[in-house]
Order: sequence, then structure tokens, then C-alpha cells
Amino acid sequence: LTVNHINIHQTTMTRDNTFSWNHSIPTNFNFKNINALIIGGTGGLGRAISTQLIDAGANVTVIGQTMRDTESDSLKFVKADLSSMKNAKEVAKTLNDNGQVKEFTHVIFTNGIFSSRTRQETAEGIERDMAISYLSRYAMLNDIKGNLTKSFNTGTADLKPRVFIMAYPGTNQLGNPDDMNAEPSTYSFLNAHMNTVAANEALVLKVAKDSDNFNIYGLNPGLVKTGIRSNLYGQGFFARQLENFMSFFQQTPEVYASKMIPLFVAPDIEDRDGGMFDNKGEAILASKDLDVEKFWEGSAKLLEKALGK
Repeated sequence: LTVNHINIHQTTMTRDNTFSWNHSIPTNFNFKNINALIIGGTGGLGRAISTQLIDAGANVTVIGQTMRDTESDSLKFVKADLSSMKNAKEVAKTLNDNGQVKEFTHVIFTNGIFSSRTRQETAEGIERDMAISYLSRYAMLNDIKGNLTKSFNTGTADLKPRVFIMAYPGTNQLGNPDDMNAEPSTYSFLNAHMNTVAANEALVLKVAKDSDNFNIYGLNPGLVKTGIRSNLYGQGFFARQLENFMSFFQQTPEVYASKMIPLFVAPDIEDRDGGMFDNKGEAILASKDLDVEKFWEGSAKLLEKALGK
């Protein structure tokens, strides 16, 4: 492996200079009005975002494998194996309290891994990176729609509920929608991961076009000091040395989260449905020539394959 292999998330993005927003939290904003669902919220970026939202006064439900924090009135945990599409879809049923639909103002997908140098496959026959980093999001989003509120209030305006998809949009990674499952005969860890990048961006663009009841946005955090790359190069001496070297160029999850919290509640982005934002919260342009419809069709077929196993 080379540093260039690991640096693919640093691919150049193009700023959208037609749009800017106020990077501060609205005056007198009450975070008690925020009820956030964070998928992948038990570690890394999701955990940092969860912690800062709770500290600000929000209520948060996190979905993940292992809970590292103590549940409280403002923090709830739902255990899920997001490599399984059956389990991912079943999770939606656990979001109801005593038969009453639990409503969220924000849904934030941060779950993800990096593809391995040798192809890994889930019990449902899906390449593991694709399953965790993308297909589980596609599978869950449709079911979670019914758990979104009608609006949330900033103190001066009522805004639509918001969904945020964290991947690496705007980097002109077009993927290969004809090989979304990274079949063994064609497997390349870089190509497999780029398929999840392209598919997540296609998800944002497709849902923004077709949904009126909520807004959806893409987030590109760039390189952040998390364990996402461990599935690719393990945790040995070389991996630790490479991660230490790369840490000089990375934000911590806490710094990144502090830049995203104002974005999550910013009134300025209300009319930017389908918009993409970089690791500083600045607007970026979507990738050119991404075949959104073909990825959407491929997603449906891949989910059907997983659920049929």
C-alpha cells in the first residue's frame, strides 16, 4: 500500500462559490428541539457528533454494534449489525416506543468501513464495504422516512427535517454501477470503495429529487483521525506508522463535529436540498456525469439479493 492509496479521500473537490452560509448557530437556538438519530454513532465521527449534540441539549439515539457511553435521558442506544440488510431493516421497527412512532428532526448516517485488500463478503452475499458503507443506508432510509417529524423550529423559522449522508461526494468518483457487488473476478479494493462513494452521492441526489417531506445533504469529511482504514491495512506496526504520519494532515473527530453542528441547524441551507459540503462545512459541487439512475436501479437489485438469502 502507498500513501496515495490511503489518500483517495483527499481527491480535489470544487467549491460552490455561488453559495455561502453563516457558520454560527442561530441566536437563541434551543437544541432541545433536536431529536437526532445517528447511524454509526457509537464510535469515530458519529460518536463525536453525538457527544456534541447532547452537550448542546439535543436528544440523540445512536445505532451501532457496541455502545461506549452510558445511556441517559438524552442518549439512547439501538444495537444493530449493519452488515446485514435484514437486521438493518429490522432496526426501523425498534424505533417505536410502545407502538408510538419515535420522530426525529435529524438522521445522520456515519456508518462505514474501508474495503479490504482481499474481498470480504457478508452472509447475505454482499461485498462487506458496500453492505456497511452504503447498502444498509439505502435499506434503512426508506423505512425511517416515517420516523421524521414534520419540521423543527430554529426560534425564527420552521424547517424541514434533515438527513445527512456522510461519504466523500463531490470528488468525481463515478464508480461502476454494473459491478456494485465487486464480484471476485473483478475485485479491486479501490474500485470497491469508490463504488460506495459514488453510490452514496447518487443516493443524496436521487432522494433530493424525489422527496418533498425532508431535505437530504451529502457530507465529505476528508481524512479524519478515525479507525475507518483499519479494515484495509490492519493494525500492525506499518499501519500504526502510516496512521501516525497521516495524522499530521487530519482533523480530529471532535474538531470536525464542531464544524458540522452549526450546519445541521443552519436556516441558510433550507433551499439547498441535495447539497454537498466539505470538511469545513463549505458548499461543494456534485460530481459530474454520475449515473444516478443506474446506481438507484443497481441498489434495488442488490438489496433484493441480500434479502433473498
